[in-house]
Amino acid sequence: MKKTAALSIAFTALTTSFSLLAHADVDVSLGSKERVTRLFAYPNNCNVICFRNWTLEQTVEHYLTQSVQRDGYASATVSVVDDNDQLHARISGVPDGYDQPLTALLNAGDLAYTGAEKLNVDGKFAYNWYLFLPLGMALENRKSVQLLHFPPDYSLTQAQDYLRSATSDRWAELLTDNGIPADQTPAYQTIIDIAPIAAPSNAGNDLEGVYSYFNDYQTTMVKQVSQRPDGTSLPMVAFGAPVRSWLKEQYKVEVPVLGLATISPASGQSVSVIGSNHPSYIWYAADKSNYGGDETKADEAGLKVMGQDLSAACWQAGMGQKSGTDAAVLLKQCTTNWQVTNKVETCKLFYTSVRKLQPDAAAAKCRTGSVGRQLDQLRRPLPEMKQAKL
Repeated sequence: MKKTAALSIAFTALTTSFSLLAHADVDVSLGSKERVTRLFAYPNNCNVICFRNWTLEQTVEHYLTQSVQRDGYASATVSVVDDNDQLHARISGVPDGYDQPLTALLNAGDLAYTGAEKLNVDGKFAYNWYLFLPLGMALENRKSVQLLHFPPDYSLTQAQDYLRSATSDRWAELLTDNGIPADQTPAYQTIIDIAPIAAPSNAGNDLEGVYSYFNDYQTTMVKQVSQRPDGTSLPMVAFGAPVRSWLKEQYKVEVPVLGLATISPASGQSVSVIGSNHPSYIWYAADKSNYGGDETKADEAGLKVMGQDLSAACWQAGMGQKSGTDAAVLLKQCTTNWQVTNKVETCKLFYTSVRKLQPDAAAAKCRTGSVGRQLDQLRRPLPEMKQAKL
C-alpha cells in the first residue's frame, strides 16, 4: 500500500521505551465509595445476574489498567483498596505525577454527574441511559483527541471498554491504513463525548436536547485533554454533524467535513480541529436503499465518504506524530494522496472494509470502467441524506 512520504517513515523514530520512564509508585485518592460508584457507572451490568461479577474495587482496577496499558506502561500494576469507605488507587510502574490527569478526569466527572442529575430532575434522562465517563483512555501519552457525540451502551454493559465499538474499531483501521501500528491507535483515540451518556446506538436524536446540561464538563474536558503534559496542544477531530454544530455554538468556528479551524479552550492555547464524517456514517451513505436500490449510486456515495475518512485519518495521524505540523499543508497532502494519487487504493479499501469483498474481487471491481467513473467523483458533493445526523 502506498502512503504519503511523511507516513511512510512513521514511527521509525518512536523507539523510546516507556518502561525506562516508568519508575514511580503513585497513590491516588479516588474519594468516597459513593463518588467512585457513580463515576465508574458501578455496577456496569447487573440485572439480577451480573454480566461480570466484579466488586467496585475490581471495576476501578479494570479501567485504570486499561489506561496504564494504553499509555504504554505494560508492566504497571494497579490495586484499589477501601480505607474506611474512602477508595485509593496505588499504581506502580508509572512516572511521578501520573495521578494528576486521573484526578483531573474524575473532577470533570463530578461536573458530568451534576449535569446528569439535573437532566434527570427535569425528566429528560431516559431509563436506559447510563452516565459513562471516558474511562480507560490513555491519560498521559496521548497523540490526538476525538470529539464524538455519545458512547454506545454496549461499550459499557458488554465490553466495559470505552474504545470497544464499531465506531472506534473502524476509525482505528483507518489510522492503521495511514501508517499507525494497530497497538498504538488507542493513543490517537482519546475520546470526549459531548453527551457523556451510554445509550442505544439509535438514540442520537433523543440526545440532541441534553448538551447544555454538560457545558461545564465539556469545556473542562476539552481544555484538559487537548494538551500534552508539556503544555503543547493536541490535534482534534470533530466527528459528525451534532459535534460540528456544538463546536460552532461553543467556540464560534465552522468545521465542515475536511474543513479546518482553530479553537482556544484556554487563554493562550490554540487547538487545530478538522471536521469529519461520523465513523459510522459510511454505512448509511453506502446503503443502496437510500438510492432506490441503485447499487452504483450507493457505491459512488460510499467511495466519496471513504476518501474523506481516509484523508481525515491521515491528517490526524500526521498531526499526532509531529507537533507543530502545518495543518493546512498536511491536509492538502492527505487529500491528494487518498483522493487523487492513490484513489484506486481508496476504492479497494471501500470494497474490502464496507462491501466485505475479498482483496482480489475488490481489485477487479476497482479496475472496471464504471468504478473508474465513480472514483472521478470522489470530490463531488454527496447526495442529500434524509436522516442521519451522524
